[in-house]
Amino acid sequence: MGSSKKAKVKSRRAAKSDRLSSLPLEIKADILSRLNVQDAVRTNILSSAWRSTWTTIPEMLLCDCTYTSCQGSVTSAPPKFITLVDMALSLHRGPLHGITILGSKSYHDVFGRWMHKLSMKSPNSVTIKLTSASRYRIPSCFFSISDLEHLDIKNCIISLPQMFKGFEWLTTLDLENFSSTDSDIDNLISCCPELSVLVLKSFEGISCLNIRAPELEILEVDGKFEDFHLDAPNLETANVTLHKAQEYQSVPVVHGGKSYLKQALGSLSDIEKLVINGYFLTYLSKGCIMTKIPAVFDHLEMMLLEICFWDQREILTGRSFPWDNDFGPMSLWDQDQTSIADLTLQMDHLVTVSVNDFLGLDYEVDFVGKLLSWAPVLEEVKINVDCTRAFSLGSKVLKKLLALPRVSDKAKIIVT
Repeated sequence: MGSSKKAKVKSRRAAKSDRLSSLPLEIKADILSRLNVQDAVRTNILSSAWRSTWTTIPEMLLCDCTYTSCQGSVTSAPPKFITLVDMALSLHRGPLHGITILGSKSYHDVFGRWMHKLSMKSPNSVTIKLTSASRYRIPSCFFSISDLEHLDIKNCIISLPQMFKGFEWLTTLDLENFSSTDSDIDNLISCCPELSVLVLKSFEGISCLNIRAPELEILEVDGKFEDFHLDAPNLETANVTLHKAQEYQSVPVVHGGKSYLKQALGSLSDIEKLVINGYFLTYLSKGCIMTKIPAVFDHLEMMLLEICFWDQREILTGRSFPWDNDFGPMSLWDQDQTSIADLTLQMDHLVTVSVNDFLGLDYEVDFVGKLLSWAPVLEEVKINVDCTRAFSLGSKVLKKLLALPRVSDKAKIIVT
């Protein structure tokens, strides 16, 4: 290639580089926000036009994954990553819309310093997932971030300061593997008037979970608790899993007595999807079992329950829900029982049923028979065999299913 052609190629490249460098600062900052901070910092060497542009990026992603393979021991913090976070929080200027800090090492020695610097930036969105070592105590200064809209923290301790005024603009709260107290988690939730999405998973120290959130639309709870109060009239989707249930005594009467079903679900007039797993249905069957839940489920589209079918109290509690169209899918315990206790329920609007992980046990066949006798307009019972057990239903089980009497002329059994 001649010298003149080389010069033309260089001039074209320079022109392209100049066009990119001449972009407005906010556009260049937006481009760099698509990178992790480590790569964004390296753009300092491109040209003087890019120098310090990274300090204005609106979104910051800080992850120790590129440092942990070559620095320190299995648990010790990589010094270069600590330096990077310190530099990013200290040198950043301008509005910070969101920050994400991900780490698999222990950063307890520097966590307080990071949170202090972060609180001074007042970001709109914060995601912190430091998964190694013991939980990180969130310092008081963090709860002064007034513009927070999204908060996602894993492996933390929530202890509210006495002067906590709430997060006025917070719409999403996602806490996982955390510890707190009844009063602190109650105050945290109730002091977020715009909260629409709430996720609480794997928590300790909370015995009575009290959720008061008038604007809440999506709720996911997965943990251990003894009591549950829910006041969320605008809730559309709820998924509640209880991993431990205390001994209880049910009283299947309507008049008088405390109804756990009412205090937990009585306000859900706009619910569209309701999922109940683990021992939560056992909890709901404590105290007075109601014949009908007080809320009017006018918008309910899908309900999934995990029921112990040989526990009559759980069946009665499950019957309190309005089974209009779709019942299922259901998860069954894989232990055999001779039959389900004699019980007559009327499911006048039940059309379809799905039963998952079917093993062909006697109590499962018995339950399908009960459904066929309870539902006068039932059209389809779809039985999904447990494919993880590497077996197929025997001919005897199939004959039993097909021979079951049914009150609906349209009812058919489909085995897949």
